[in-house]
Amino acid sequence: MQSIESKILEKVKRSKRGELIFPEDFYDVGSSEAIRTALHRLVKENSIIRVAHGIYVRPKISKYIGVVLPSAEEIAAGIAQRDRIRYIPTGSYSLNALGLSTQVPMKIVLLTDGSPRVIKVGKRTIKFKKTSPKNLLAKGKISKLVIQALREIGMDNQTQEEENKIINLLKKENPEHLLHDIKLAPVWIQKIMKKAL
Repeated sequence: MQSIESKILEKVKRSKRGELIFPEDFYDVGSSEAIRTALHRLVKENSIIRVAHGIYVRPKISKYIGVVLPSAEEIAAGIAQRDRIRYIPTGSYSLNALGLSTQVPMKIVLLTDGSPRVIKVGKRTIKFKKTSPKNLLAKGKISKLVIQALREIGMDNQTQEEENKIINLLKKENPEHLLHDIKLAPVWIQKIMKKAL
């Protein structure tokens, strides 16, 4: 009989380094209690690292900086994929992602159709905040960030420089997605977005 721990380790070693590991990935191996205990032991043996509550990783190793842990953004994406939920970044996180702000937010707030929760990742936190499905309909990677970033800046508060930067970013968006997403934005944001067409 192969132990639960060795079965989990075998599975972990087959996955790519840097890929997130959740206890649910091993439901076929044993009871949830046994899986948690085995994962705890694997952390102690340094086979995997716990990056947040119930989230582990077999880290990538860089020859320059050593252990490379997944970013808070990668963890958020991993949770969304696991729970089959949609999410959209808000506020300061959107500003940073678009290069409109150099401040890396310590608290990432994501609107979601999943259950609300807060996850601690090192010194940063990821907050999943329940929202209406309408807010998650945007298709474009850039345009959905733009809508949230402009909401954060506020009506008539954007500088000409920020507006130009946003328009240039939107020009790289898939035109079909952009047309779709413009309709979802408040009227004042639509006016700015239309300048990219």
